[in-house]
This record gives sequence, C-alpha cells and structure tokens, in this order.
Amino acid sequence: MALDVKIPPMGESITSGVLAKWHVKDGDLVKKDQPLFELETDKITSEGTAEAAGKISFKVTAGTEVKIGQVVAMIDTEVSSQKAEVSPAPISDLRPLTSSEVSPAVRRLAAETGIDPATISGTGKAGRVTKGDMLAASASKPPFAPSVAPAAAPVAAPSVALAKEGRQTRTKMSKLRQTIATRLVAAQHEAAMLTTFNECDMSAVMALRAKYQDDFVKKHGVKLGFMSFFTKAVVQALQEVPALNAQLDGDEIVQNHFFDIGMAVSTDKGLMVPVIRQCDRISMADIEKAIADAAKRAREGKITLTDLEGGVFSITNGGIFGSMLSTPILNAPQSAILGLHAINERPVAVNGQVVIRPMMYLALSYDHRLVDGKQAVTFLVKIKQLIEDPARLAIGI
Repeated sequence: MALDVKIPPMGESITSGVLAKWHVKDGDLVKKDQPLFELETDKITSEGTAEAAGKISFKVTAGTEVKIGQVVAMIDTEVSSQKAEVSPAPISDLRPLTSSEVSPAVRRLAAETGIDPATISGTGKAGRVTKGDMLAASASKPPFAPSVAPAAAPVAAPSVALAKEGRQTRTKMSKLRQTIATRLVAAQHEAAMLTTFNECDMSAVMALRAKYQDDFVKKHGVKLGFMSFFTKAVVQALQEVPALNAQLDGDEIVQNHFFDIGMAVSTDKGLMVPVIRQCDRISMADIEKAIADAAKRAREGKITLTDLEGGVFSITNGGIFGSMLSTPILNAPQSAILGLHAINERPVAVNGQVVIRPMMYLALSYDHRLVDGKQAVTFLVKIKQLIEDPARLAIGI
C-alpha cells in the first residue's frame, strides 16, 4: 500500500512554506512517527513525521516551496521497516531519535568545524556525542593553514589580488527570518516607541531562591527561577496600570482583561515569543514549568502557531547572554515589553551607606501613542518595588 506524505495544516494564516531539509534519504526505510522533513513557514518551523513504517520515495527536493496539503513523498507500507536500519542523515541533517538538550549544539559545531560526529567516541548516555566531545575534537584538530606562495623579493607597494572564494558565503533568508525582520522594522515604523529605564536590587529575590530552592525542586520538580518572580510582578503591575494591557486597533483602544504573557526565546532559527496563559491564575511553579516546556519546544522546532498568538505583554531576558542594557522592540500588536539584563554587583547608596548589591537594569519599551510617560514610569517603579520586596507579591500590594 502506498501512503501519501503531505504537508500538514499549520493554521489558517499559513498556506505554504519551504521544505527546508529532509531528515532521511530517498529510498530509506522509515519507522512510524520518525521525523521526515523540516518545514519553514513565515511564522514557525516544524517537523513532518511518518504516519506509517515503510520505504519512502521523494516527490520534491529540499529547498522547494510547497503548499499545505501537497504530497511531498510516498511511503510503501508493504516493505517492513522492522528488518531495516534507518540510514543516518548527513551531517547537516543530524537530529536526535530522542530529545536531548545538547544535540542542537552538536549539529551546529559539526557544521562549523566540519567534524563528523560519527567519527567521535561519545561520552554521553548510550555513547552519544556531546558538545564537550565536539569541542575536544575541535581543539585537537590541526588548524587550517592556507598555502601562500612566498614573495620573491620585498617591494614598496605590493599589488595583491585577493580571491573572493572563501571570504564570503551567501545564504537565502528563511521565511521565518524574513518575517522576523519585517515585523521588527514595522514595529519601529508604526509605533511611537519609547523606552524608560530603572534599576533593581535583586538581593531579596536571590535570598528567597537560595533559601527555598531545594524544597521547591523537591516539591515541583523544577527550579525556582527569576522569570516567575518577574512574571507575577508584571501581572500585578498590569492590574494597577491597565493602559499597558491594551492595544490599538485602528482608531479603537482594545483593553485586555486577561494576562497571557509572552516569553522571548532565542533559537537557532531566530527569536520566538511563546505565550504563557493565565499568569494571574497559575502558580510560580506552573509558570516555571510552562516557560521551560515552551523554550524546549521552540528550540526543537515543535512550537505551534497557537503557542505564539494572543499575548498581551512580553518579557525578554538579554541578561542570560550578558547584556547590561538594551532597548527591547515591541512585539506588535502589544503596547509594551519588559527587558531584563545581567545581574552585576555594584556599589549603591543604602540609608546613607555605600554597600555592594546585585543590581539589574530594567528597560520598559512602550507605544507612546497609547501609554503616557507617567503610566510607563509608574509601571516600571511597581516592578522594582515588587522585586525588591517580593513579600508584596504574596499579599498583593
């Protein structure tokens, strides 16, 4: 029996995409639920899987633009996959058979260094190659030394013709990257964007985390991070300054009365902002779990369009990359976004004394067409108060 492999529906607003890569080879024997291809659209990147086991025959090549519902391959289900071994994908298409946090890094290092992971003895679970294995192999690999013909004799003004080959590469932007670029430019052109700053003493939150971290992990199975504190602080600040929980639709102001917060996640494909729902109703543990799950699925290319829609406010944390200060760009149609930054010990004045405290800069970008400066500053000061005295989060003041 021949089974069609079709491009699955991705949501009403997505009608086509690019079959970016095949994870198997033409003629391979595949297993049920095995990842077959990667589809890039203007909003998300996702994988297509096999609905049944059998021998696959391609109908389109990688890089082809395809429509939703289009047949891209056939699977001959009469060929038993139980007797077959799935051929390994080429280096650029390597993907784990089970989830692994380090696997994307291994693929990236393989592409950058040209080292085939199959040639390395892995030290990970079940002999898997880890990022550390790749780095060790890269360090032991002799550096590439281009051969340069020696000059016959020094001259005053040598004329050297430099070859273009190897100095540049050109890669077509993915649909997702194109959409990100378009949205970022549009956000700057269409909104009266302004950023206000403040700084926050992280001592109290850090002390709470240190005191209760072990008990929190034992009870909930997830670490207590900074993001749940800031998420709860944002919810309370939005409740007190509702202008930031609104958006413009033409000449109308749409006031939101719910608190679905977007969390910016950096992936190899670009920045995504999955939305954590009902942050006013769920616990800090549930927020931490939801953030971890969304980030994992975003980096594995398993995020859905629904996961990215409907947020009323966003939080982005450049501090994990060491950023000291930035001006985050609005995530339209939202009217505001909070930027978090690196925590650094700095001397500050407290009660007339100079003390060393772990400080973080906060940045709030907002649409000045809808939000006045007073409202923006009040909102950011509220965030500062709640983080510096997190007991306020528990009693709602």
